[in-house]
Amino acid sequence: MFEIVAENETDVLDAIQIGATEFDLHSYQIYALQMSGGKDSIASLLALIEAGVDPSKIELHHQLVDGRESKLMDWPITEGYLIALAKAFNIPLYNSWRVGGIETEMLRCESRTAAVSFEMPDGSVRTVGGDGGNLGTRLKFPQVGADLRTRWCSGVAKIDVFARVMTNDPRFQSKRTLVITGERAEESSNRAKYKTFEPHRTDLRSGLKVWRHVDHWRPVHAWTEAEVWEIIRKHRVAVHPAYHLGWGRTSCRTCIFGNADQWATIRTYMPDAFEPIATYERQFKVTIHRTRTVNEQADLGMPYPCTFEMLQIAESHEYLGPIFLPEGQWKLPIGAFKDGCGPT
Repeated sequence: MFEIVAENETDVLDAIQIGATEFDLHSYQIYALQMSGGKDSIASLLALIEAGVDPSKIELHHQLVDGRESKLMDWPITEGYLIALAKAFNIPLYNSWRVGGIETEMLRCESRTAAVSFEMPDGSVRTVGGDGGNLGTRLKFPQVGADLRTRWCSGVAKIDVFARVMTNDPRFQSKRTLVITGERAEESSNRAKYKTFEPHRTDLRSGLKVWRHVDHWRPVHAWTEAEVWEIIRKHRVAVHPAYHLGWGRTSCRTCIFGNADQWATIRTYMPDAFEPIATYERQFKVTIHRTRTVNEQADLGMPYPCTFEMLQIAESHEYLGPIFLPEGQWKLPIGAFKDGCGPT
């Protein structure tokens, strides 16, 4: 069960009041927080609870970028870590995914984008779509860029997947829902332009046949990375193992934004994750980086000083450690304040 830590909360509460005059934070029936497992989405959850939002109304929504069929891109431990996180906070976790994950979309050859599956509160899985849209061919990795047509992994595996949940799960119809995400202005010039509060892309408050009121709030948009780590430290939340291995962001393990040190680390300690990417580069004759292969990237980098214990945890599918650390045991991970190579 989540426990509020009795410490000075003034700075945090002030920070999350940005844009508060535009909406009543406590007027929603469902708070759907998109939870990647990274520091910013965890900080967003803590900010929600510190602001007094009823935890019984909060849901965590996670997009499995590899779906249930692939193991190409994501950290093996991510889903297990999020299961443990949700259990510790006593908040439900719902997974959703593009059938076949990024790998199937990447291998599209005169075929349609696959269907979306998502978990329902009764434990069942619902699948929608997959039978519409144009035939298309990719046969290449997503490419680095701000345009989601180029960096299609975010759109296909995350943004569009969650939108399908919002538009097809009956729970969100005829309800007021607040979607929460953890983008921060400090991350990039593009993200700095995001609004702190706005109608969500699935909002249908003027709908005649179907009505749903969906707003979108980015509670940590104005926060610095130092403020993000501070709220996590204050509540002694154990962070995703990737940060302890040296990663500055928790996205995919073999992320298209990976830097040379990250590729060197994967090649050295996680060759089973490295080789499929290198093989696809040769097959596609298109690299994951715009100008260098992953082997050339790794040649330019230095592996992070990973511990055997943390590597074992990162490669596991079940997270067995505590989520709330004992007093005095929380430590800033070595990946904090590093170049995260995140989205533009």
